[in-house]
Amino acid sequence: MSHSVKARIKALKESSRVLGVSTNEERIDLLGKVAAGLRRDWPTIRKANEQDVAEAKEQQIGAALIKRLVFDEQKLNEVVLGLEQVAALADPVGKVLQRCLLDDGLILEQISVPIGVIGMIFESRPDALVQIVGLCIKSGNAIILKGGSEAKRTNLALVESIKQSSRGSSLGDGYVTLLESHGDVKEMLKMNDEIDLLIPRGSNAFVTYVMENTSIPVLGHSDGICHLYIDEQADLKKALPVIIDAKTQYPAACNAIETLLVHASLVDEFLPEVGKALKEANVTIHGDERTQAAIECIPLEEGDYFNEYLSLELNIRVVDSLEEAIGHIETYGSHHTDAIVSENPEAVRRFFTEVDSADVFANCSTRFADGFRFGFGAEVGISTTKIHARGPVGLDGLMSTKFLLAGSGQIVAAYSGKDAKRYLHKNLSVDAPSLVQGGSV
Repeated sequence: MSHSVKARIKALKESSRVLGVSTNEERIDLLGKVAAGLRRDWPTIRKANEQDVAEAKEQQIGAALIKRLVFDEQKLNEVVLGLEQVAALADPVGKVLQRCLLDDGLILEQISVPIGVIGMIFESRPDALVQIVGLCIKSGNAIILKGGSEAKRTNLALVESIKQSSRGSSLGDGYVTLLESHGDVKEMLKMNDEIDLLIPRGSNAFVTYVMENTSIPVLGHSDGICHLYIDEQADLKKALPVIIDAKTQYPAACNAIETLLVHASLVDEFLPEVGKALKEANVTIHGDERTQAAIECIPLEEGDYFNEYLSLELNIRVVDSLEEAIGHIETYGSHHTDAIVSENPEAVRRFFTEVDSADVFANCSTRFADGFRFGFGAEVGISTTKIHARGPVGLDGLMSTKFLLAGSGQIVAAYSGKDAKRYLHKNLSVDAPSLVQGGSV
């Protein structure tokens, strides 16, 4: 990493303090300026994206990657709406999470605070860049961006627009910087003193590489191998549209299903209908032996259950029970998003309880696993880890905490020994003004 890039990241660390102590009104104003700027600069952004897409096609990059690379007017409208929704969310900074009266005149508070400096390394998704910037502004975090080379022109145009808009705000543009080379990434992974959290978004190999080559905490998921189980007591009129949506609505997404599990009692009645609908949607089916006996498909091969196709391809397996379906998900799943279609409340309860995934759904598409759809305004990614944040990560996942203790001259010695005072440890309402806001002891 060049000295100039190191200096930029160190300067960003300093700037993070400015954003971290800003008011909610200042951050809302900045988000509005960024959103307006993206529309203002849309002709430049569109041209840059068209050049990136054309180059990707010339290099014969896969169709799934190209679909993620496209930043068209629909994507523009979606990210602008996301920025507006994020701006409208409650202020996550300085929120009182718990408050306790340790003794008369001695009050303890836990409040939410920004993490600090976040490094986002992502492949192919220009809209992800805008989402993370929006969430970082609202949460008071500075952001280092490193996109894939396939989107280099689009990312540059987006960041230039964001920085230009930011210069017109009271917070300036020092909270965001864009890195462009692979060498920068290798050195960035070593900067644990300056960077507080890394968020990689991309392929399994890419996320694994980041996790294995840094001591900085990493928030991410390695695969999106999602399942949909059609239970023996499913409403088949509900099941078919859910299957089609979960596979075809956006097959390149990490929350699209890769394996459909069907109860054995439904093979004769339901599988031919599924096969017909999937064929009409141009889905290539890989089926186990019982699926092959019911519909036309490609025989499943060893390893297919571990495939994240990210395209119009789908595995189908026939299972004899709910237990077998849950066992399959535990063996082959990536703990991302899994769903059941069933009218049996006990089957749904067991699925909710026993499937160990970040998102577990019943009677709906796995495609709902998304921060925007959850009402977070946007997301920085879907975490399959169990520490800090899990599932679609919005504002709360970008916050840390600190404890504040305000007293009136108390000392620990008074609470030890023969005549020790007793702690009250009385829980108080979190709705009163915090100590930071001038709340009283």
